[in-house]
Amino acid sequence: MSPAHILVAEDQTDIRDLLVMNLRSAGYEVTAVGDGEQALARHAERAADLLILDLMMPRVDGLEVCKALRSKGSATPILMLTAKSTELDRVLGLELGADDYLTKPFSLAELLARVKALLRRAALLAAAQVNAQASAQAAGQKGAAAIHNGELEILPSKRQVRCRGELIDFTALEFELLLHFASHPGHVFSRSQLLTAVWGYTHDGYEHTVTTHINRLRAKLEADPLRPVLILTARGAGYKMRDVV
Repeated sequence: MSPAHILVAEDQTDIRDLLVMNLRSAGYEVTAVGDGEQALARHAERAADLLILDLMMPRVDGLEVCKALRSKGSATPILMLTAKSTELDRVLGLELGADDYLTKPFSLAELLARVKALLRRAALLAAAQVNAQASAQAAGQKGAAAIHNGELEILPSKRQVRCRGELIDFTALEFELLLHFASHPGHVFSRSQLLTAVWGYTHDGYEHTVTTHINRLRAKLEADPLRPVLILTARGAGYKMRDVV
């Protein structure tokens, strides 16, 4: 099996070189560029298995790269790097479709752990999708495994979601988070439990990743995201999908 291909976009040469050296030492194939414009061009030439994007870059920054890729339907995992410590910067990256973020300075061990977890998740999702489609076709039951909750319909084998009759696009992580909730209606999950179940790891201080992904689910599914009726908050405990109606 060929090594995973990682595209690194970082304008600071010393940090970029350090990332490349350590990622290659870990067995990954790495392409490195210095700005977002080059990142988009390289990814178009050859799609990477994972992107590591610096938030602040010349010409086209990491947020714009993330936004551009997600608007085209790309589900490639994105790890955002930021030198800023404000919560707003972290939220913006996640709201635009990043899967995770690290605030500089960060340990290389933690970065490698995040990379490994994101790639493992992507591989598991791809395998699950292929297996589900094959099983559905073999059984001749393409619609049999649909999950319903009111006006929400999820077709896991096709990775399709309809709400109020409208087909809705989700990133891979958004879909897995929604599917996890839908598979356990009424069950309350803490943010730590959701990080473990959906992202594949738990790190203190990164629970906001879950919150922003839930906000994205609500923005796409709820008639009024500020007054959700599908993805609910259990104050002091976590989140849940309402019981099936």
